[in-house]
Amino acid sequence: MDPIESTGRRSTGRAPQSRLAEAVRAIVVVPVRTDIRERAEPSETGETPRPQRSVAARREEAVGLAAAIDLDVVEGLVVRLSQPRPATLIGQGKVDEIKASVEANGVGLVIVDHPLSPIQQRNLEKAWNAKVLDRTGLILEIFGERARTREGRLQVELAHLNYQKSRLVRSWTHLERQRGGFGFLGGPGETQIEADRRVITERIAKLEKELEGVTRTRALHRKTRKKVPHPVVALVGYTNAGKSTLFNRLTDAGVFAKDLLFATLDPTLRRVRLPHGGEMILSDTVGFVSDLPTHLVAAFRATLEEVIEADLILHVRDIAHEDTLAQARDVEDVLRQLGVDPRDPQRMIEVLNKIDLLDPEYREKLVAEGQRAQADGLVTIPASAATGEGLDRLLGLIEDRLNRDRSSFRLSLPPTEGELIAWLHRSTEVLARTDDAEAVTLQVRVPDKALDLFRSRAGRFITGAGAKA
Repeated sequence: MDPIESTGRRSTGRAPQSRLAEAVRAIVVVPVRTDIRERAEPSETGETPRPQRSVAARREEAVGLAAAIDLDVVEGLVVRLSQPRPATLIGQGKVDEIKASVEANGVGLVIVDHPLSPIQQRNLEKAWNAKVLDRTGLILEIFGERARTREGRLQVELAHLNYQKSRLVRSWTHLERQRGGFGFLGGPGETQIEADRRVITERIAKLEKELEGVTRTRALHRKTRKKVPHPVVALVGYTNAGKSTLFNRLTDAGVFAKDLLFATLDPTLRRVRLPHGGEMILSDTVGFVSDLPTHLVAAFRATLEEVIEADLILHVRDIAHEDTLAQARDVEDVLRQLGVDPRDPQRMIEVLNKIDLLDPEYREKLVAEGQRAQADGLVTIPASAATGEGLDRLLGLIEDRLNRDRSSFRLSLPPTEGELIAWLHRSTEVLARTDDAEAVTLQVRVPDKALDLFRSRAGRFITGAGAKA
């Protein structure tokens, strides 16, 4: 079986292994359109011009995506296109040049960092006598290897099937074995491709039904969490922006974090104690990337609903990357697809991560500015998840945001109420505390969703009327 063809296999209890294991030597081809002038066009909201990516950064990212699944990239080629060719995307001269490189280096896989039609993919495979994968296919391969949970595997398989459904040129002849000779049971005149397409459609329907169950389960978990007075803060950002490193720094969770694209796929949630004693739930999610396939965003919607439902969203940016502005726009595009306003100053905070990698002059300027609001009111915080610099300021801002519009109370409790006092420190924000022989006096702020529980447990000790803080 072709190493790519196992997309349609039955789901197993283990994480999918890379289907490219037999083709570890690879060439990466980065087509660059020269018939489209570099432009600074307005974004969808018409606010600011969209920054363009540098060719060098595009090549680096494409090679990094290949390295994310341990491919041995022997060459990274930039191919300038004056006009895309319907049959092969790139011109015949470049096709022949890459063929010579494939043969000279013993390459079994060519990655084209551009969407390919099924016909283009087939023609290039014939020309180069090697497996060809476009950008979408490569991202799917990475996701397939990274998925660890049952939910992640279901979402990856669904995305794979939707991608492969239109590419039934020669790949799906193995699927009949999943149905005990299904390919031989088709009606008169039914072709193999028609039978395979029917198998894929049935499998997609089954996966979508299973994911509906996952979505319901996640909704129940969120409903349960809402009964506990802990707000949810979600991390989003371009892949390799440092989200998992920041998550580990704030939670000591030990989540896999590496200088690797898509190091994290499955979401992780942990509690974090805030400076004044309250708690929040921090959620780490899959990183975004430019040209992220729409059907992949749809497949991972069950996971990304953690972002949609979050009380606060931290957009983590790699401020040291030369394409940081373009990466930020790509993340904002995905957030809009999810129905989240990426420029909402009440709900979003931008974390300018990796300031430790900046040149000293620019770094000092950012640190001196500290917490600042942009023209549209969105607040940015310079920080380094690797060194911890700026994270105290970040936690303070998060706490202020989460506590906005919370009710403030003054309580006087007898020292014998130790258990209740400890609960107040865990479940509310303690602004001030005074102890004497007769009473413990607390000034606390309480989340609106915890007011009923707070009043039932501590209402008899309230001495000052609640007011919005």
